[in-house]
Amino acid sequence: MRLFVLLAALVLSYSAAALPGHYLATTPDKADFALVGPNSQALILVDKQEHKGVLRAVDSLQRDIRSVSGRQLAIAQQGQAQQLLIIGSLGKSALLEQLVSSGKLDVSAIAGKWDAFQIQLVSQPLPGVEQALVIAGSDKRGTIYGIYDLAETIGVSPWYWWADVPPPKQPQLYIKAGTNFNDAPKVKYRGIFLNDEHPALTNWVTEQYGGYNSQFYLQVFELLQRLKANFLWPAMWNNAFADDDWQNALLADEMGIVMSNSHHEPMLRADKEWNRYGEGPWEYSTNRDNIYKFWQQGAKRHKNLESIFTLGMRGQEDEPMSEGDNIALLQQIVADQRQILQQTFHDRPIEQVPQVWALYKEVQGFYERGMRVPDDVTLLWADDNFGNIRRLPAKAERNRSGGAGVYYHFDYVGAPRSYRWINTIPLAKIWQQMDLAWQYQADRIWIVNVGDLKPMELPIDFFLRMAWNPAAFNADNLQQFVSDWASQQFGPQHADTIAGLLQGYTRHNGRRKPEAVEPDTYSILHYAEAERISAELTELANTSDFVQQQLAPGLQDAYIQLVAHPLKASRAVFELNRAVAMNRLHGDQGRASTNYWAERVKFWFDEDARLTRLYHSLGNGRWNHMMSQPHIGFTYWRNPPANLMPVVSLATPMAVADMGVAAEGSALSWPISEYRNKQLALDTFYPHGQPKRTIEVFNKGTVPFAFSAKASADWITLSHRSGEISSQQNIAVSIDWQKANNGLNNAEVHIQGTGWGGAKVQVSAFKPASTAPTGFVEADGYIALDAASATVGGNSSQAWWQKVDGLGRTGPAMVAMTQADYQLSDLSQAPYLEYPLYFHHTGQVILHSIVAPTLQLIPGRQLRFAVTLNDGPPQLVDTLPDHSEQAWQQAVLDGVRTIKTPLQVVQSGAHRLRIYLLDPAVVLQKLLLDTGGLQPSDLGPVQSPRL
Repeated sequence: MRLFVLLAALVLSYSAAALPGHYLATTPDKADFALVGPNSQALILVDKQEHKGVLRAVDSLQRDIRSVSGRQLAIAQQGQAQQLLIIGSLGKSALLEQLVSSGKLDVSAIAGKWDAFQIQLVSQPLPGVEQALVIAGSDKRGTIYGIYDLAETIGVSPWYWWADVPPPKQPQLYIKAGTNFNDAPKVKYRGIFLNDEHPALTNWVTEQYGGYNSQFYLQVFELLQRLKANFLWPAMWNNAFADDDWQNALLADEMGIVMSNSHHEPMLRADKEWNRYGEGPWEYSTNRDNIYKFWQQGAKRHKNLESIFTLGMRGQEDEPMSEGDNIALLQQIVADQRQILQQTFHDRPIEQVPQVWALYKEVQGFYERGMRVPDDVTLLWADDNFGNIRRLPAKAERNRSGGAGVYYHFDYVGAPRSYRWINTIPLAKIWQQMDLAWQYQADRIWIVNVGDLKPMELPIDFFLRMAWNPAAFNADNLQQFVSDWASQQFGPQHADTIAGLLQGYTRHNGRRKPEAVEPDTYSILHYAEAERISAELTELANTSDFVQQQLAPGLQDAYIQLVAHPLKASRAVFELNRAVAMNRLHGDQGRASTNYWAERVKFWFDEDARLTRLYHSLGNGRWNHMMSQPHIGFTYWRNPPANLMPVVSLATPMAVADMGVAAEGSALSWPISEYRNKQLALDTFYPHGQPKRTIEVFNKGTVPFAFSAKASADWITLSHRSGEISSQQNIAVSIDWQKANNGLNNAEVHIQGTGWGGAKVQVSAFKPASTAPTGFVEADGYIALDAASATVGGNSSQAWWQKVDGLGRTGPAMVAMTQADYQLSDLSQAPYLEYPLYFHHTGQVILHSIVAPTLQLIPGRQLRFAVTLNDGPPQLVDTLPDHSEQAWQQAVLDGVRTIKTPLQVVQSGAHRLRIYLLDPAVVLQKLLLDTGGLQPSDLGPVQSPRL
């Protein structure tokens, strides 16, 4: 019996994290419930007194079952059948009351709970009825969630409408015998914010519906229901939810969607309503009476609708108040707003009227300087608009009756660079930040800015499912979630591959958002960085094409929307900028190939436009305008009015032979280098470093020429010693270490072709005396370490290093995890990451610690770790040493912060580096030890070899 209970607990724990479907019988047994059998089908029974929203969902379920099985179940208030599907809400369904009173159904697990549902098979529920599948809800939403849980279980994706995902055909549908489970959300209010909705969403909505009316919001509300969400901040740039169409608010209430307004729209009045009806300036210090009346109308309008009232005040169009830091004025504003609510809701205590104070941007500063609101008001903490939560409740703040929540972003307009176009959010980043919110009890409201809604399908789905049960998600099941999600949309055959594509393009966009990628972002000179990323994205695109070819025709539109378009569009922006960088370099060096790279710039610019047209053509223009957000040509935070073709260099090569020579790692070329009295040189070779480096011999004219290359020492190996150059020839240079002497070797490669004397490229190679190094070996002037390559020691139940796939820019990250409020008292007991190193040189080494741009979100805590080399004294490393606006902007553009710490290597040989956990939330991605040769790049070199 104990074993059965344990297994059941494990199953429920897994199913809570996975997508619905665990109770569908794929190979039915005779004891299973036939929702749709070969010769029978269930009758749906629902009470006529049921909530309108529930009846609407039952109609949707009927359509869902028909779309999957081809059979339509009848809906009745009463009737006889061998198999019944009974649906009802507690307090609304006489059928449920009958089952409970007869002892056939026990609903004690959901009674009185918020948004809870129960799905259970009941034998002989009524006379003459063999079996019934019962969906019971503790309230209206609970019942709706149970209905859509069944719909998803039989194969209907929540994205069937919003991403054209067709349900799989299954002529028979069975529910497993013994099915009996219940569920309820852990976060009370879970929702999205439609924002920054012009031009894409607004133009689409206008074309499809004529405006943001109830026909449009019906689709939004149903999506939220299917994702078990219950909260919405509506589109507001040029719209006013309740004023544009009063049916919007009525429909939301009917469907169980709790409405509120954004962080700068108090008292359920849209910003644009003040433009339409407001009298005087939006300035409370001088226009209190008119603004007070304006807010009174909002409270009155929503008195009988389930809502949350936003308190406080910001300037119009989401600007800070003109009164600046006038805390006394803001306190008066909140007091007046509370007074309005008390007068409006005179039939209940003010504490029972849901209210929220959004601590967004400068408003958080009011709180930190002492402003407070009553305990029943929810404090909505915010991220920094780039996915890094700014603050979470301290221990003393967690007992407030109003609780706390988080306002998060997948989309943002503002400095340092807006990002509104494509999905850029790795799921691991969402999990790491929102897991902290859950741990520190910010669990009353989770709301996320999703921009135009599309193309944020994957992160929206993840965010809302995590909001339902944060504890079900952990670092070890994130990859499985993506595979399960891909399987739900496209079937199991290619699910793991598609998951890799989704993770691949979001990892790339998580490094630096496409709007912030510029020609010099990724190095074209060092570590083959841009070339490596190009190869990575090309492989993803080729794999995507292969998968797409295997998918059925009915899945093509969904695949383009959810996978192929965001992947290929992200690639196009990268390749465009890489081509601009190559065009500039070749132009500066006078190469004839300058024009080739100019053509590639134009190709990728046109490819971006082609991909947009393809997206807009899907379903005969079903999603026209949805990808129209400009994203190429940013020069500051604000987007350009349209995608702007970059300026390129064009060459006019002459009908002559004219040699140029360039050395890998330098933008200089011969003969320009000679004119500037600078020698071309390759970076020093090491036995365990980069095995080959390249010399490029190129033509600046159109007439081919012959060249020869000769090394001045026999330990230099050349891939080519002569040839004819039409455009370019790469000479791979490597070292024959058997012939090199111990220590530093110097020589040169002499290249002759056209021009006086030819070019000379310096070559150096360092051969250490030690022939048997161990650990990660110094070479090329550095040791590069992926954080997750460490040996982990000292982990405990209170503090531990956690490996998280998908959180690093190039590989897994290591995250400092602790129980809430845990304080380390003894460094010797701290969990640590250990890396074995081998240095050939001695002296000062600079440790570059590359960490996520996490913020100091726990009051009184820093973001530190300690580092030791061998048994030396520990050095404290503050990963957030600079709190300036400039430092923050650079960190969120880069997606990381880099902290430099000097270390002293007193002797060559084997060493041990340890990183000790001190504070929670540190996300360590990569470590670079610069021994004098580290070159500038965005991602840094690949990990050093470990011997």
